[in-house]
Amino acid sequence: MQYKSEKEFLENYDKSKFDLLSLTTDILILSISNEDTNNYRKLSKKYFSVLLVKRKDYPYKDYWCLPGGFMKIDEDIEESPKRILRSETNLHDIYLEQLYTYGKVDRDPRMRVISTSYMALIDKNRLNDKVNDNASWFKITLNETEKRIYITLDNNEEKIDLEISKTLKEKTTDRYKYDIIKSGNLAFDHALIIASGIERLKNKANYTDVVFNMMPTYFTLGELQQVYEVILNKKLLDPAFRRIIQNKVIKTDKVKTGEGHRPSALFKYNDKNKLK
Repeated sequence: MQYKSEKEFLENYDKSKFDLLSLTTDILILSISNEDTNNYRKLSKKYFSVLLVKRKDYPYKDYWCLPGGFMKIDEDIEESPKRILRSETNLHDIYLEQLYTYGKVDRDPRMRVISTSYMALIDKNRLNDKVNDNASWFKITLNETEKRIYITLDNNEEKIDLEISKTLKEKTTDRYKYDIIKSGNLAFDHALIIASGIERLKNKANYTDVVFNMMPTYFTLGELQQVYEVILNKKLLDPAFRRIIQNKVIKTDKVKTGEGHRPSALFKYNDKNKLK
C-alpha cells in the first residue's frame, strides 16, 4: 500500500505485527564505608559497599537485587532511574551514569525484558535520607584471577557469594564478556551488573575525577589513597598515587585530629575540574 503522507502511514501502522518487549532500569549504587577501629593511631579501614533491596514478590521472592523497576510508557530513559531511586531507596540527587544494556533472552522468567543499567556513586556517610526498610548496605569483598571474579556480599546478617567468568572479547580495547557461574541469593543477572560496574569504575578512576563523588567535602590524602586502593583493588605506591591525583585536589587550611600520629592536613576536590 502506498501512503500519501507520514500522517496517513502512522494512522494505518499496525504495531501488532511485532513482538512487544518490556524495558526496565537497574541501578548499581556503590559507596565507600569505614570499618570501626579500636586503634586511634590508625586510619579507619575503608571498604566497598553496595545497596541491595530484598524482593517482596515473585519471581525471586525474598532474594536480594539491585534497586530497579519497569520503565513507564510516557517516561524518558533519563527520568526512570531517578524515579526508581526515590521509590525503591528514598535516595535522590546523587551521581548517576549509564552502564550497559542487558538483553539476554532468558534473563527474566516472566517475559522478554531488556534492562538499562546505571551506576550511582555516593558518600553514604553524608546521606540525609534514610534508606527504605527493605534496603540494606552490603560490604563487597573482591578477589580476581585472570579468568574469574569472586565477590562476597555481606550485611552482617546474610552473605551472598558470586562467581563470574571473565573472557577477553577485544584485545585492542580490553573489553570482556562476563558470565554468571554462581549467584547465590541474588536475583536475575544482577551479579553481572555488579561485576561489570566495578570494572567500569576501576577503569574510570584512572582517567577521570569520578572517585570524588564518593568522598566527603574535606579529606586527608591518606583517606583519598585508601579509597583509590579499594576501587583499584591494589596497593598504590606514593608516587603512583600522586600522579593519579595531580591537579585534582587543593590543600585547605583545615586539619583533622583524632586519627593517626599527628594532625593531618585536609584537602578538597579541585572544582575547577569537572566531575565525570
